[in-house]
Amino acid sequence: MRGPYGFEISESCQTCKLSAKGFYCKLPPATLKEFDAVQSTSAYPKGALLFMEKQEARGIFLLCEGQVKLSVSSSEGRTLILRIAKPGEVLGLMPVLAGVRYEATAETCRPCQVAFVPANDFRRFVASHPQAYPGIVKQLGASYEGACEQLRNVGLSASANERLGRLLLEWSAGSNGTKLGSQITLPLTQSEIGELLGISRETVTRSLSEFKNHNLVVVKGSTLTIPNRAALESFVAN
Repeated sequence: MRGPYGFEISESCQTCKLSAKGFYCKLPPATLKEFDAVQSTSAYPKGALLFMEKQEARGIFLLCEGQVKLSVSSSEGRTLILRIAKPGEVLGLMPVLAGVRYEATAETCRPCQVAFVPANDFRRFVASHPQAYPGIVKQLGASYEGACEQLRNVGLSASANERLGRLLLEWSAGSNGTKLGSQITLPLTQSEIGELLGISRETVTRSLSEFKNHNLVVVKGSTLTIPNRAALESFVAN
């Protein structure tokens, strides 16, 4: 069934045609059938909140299509963007397994297809299907690795150019290449990119202008193309 956001909604994991790489996509057929029985799939518009920081963890969210922004906020209203989740990721996994509150806010960056599994149903499923453990551990490990990489990029990168360049290379990794290069739709505004990298919007604008002046990126609206990834890697490494 084609949804209102331009992509076909797959209501069953067993018949899903998406190429998501979540652990749930690789479960044996019989196990996947049982997993299907406890999940429900929905389409969300851009800007929808899946869950909020400090909210009781009511379940996990399987990102099938689209991108989701994860952020934390202070009591003064300041916001820090942690990362952008991609298809195949499971959001809220650690809080549900640990029985704690969500540690961040999850907001869709664009129209998304998301499957939801209530916390109690997921814990019962995991308890009765140990074959799912390796995939869950791999997902938790990837989240930890991503957090470390984000800290390394923000805390140890010497310059704004390096921070932004590494972020663009990360976002474009695995993207569909065109004859013009690696092409992505930017999931964040320049102000939000600044929040993610710990720099100002003006600094993001200056770095992008420098990249464009060196023919390292081409920006048209929200579409960014990297003609030569090796050249951008070399530029940010110097």
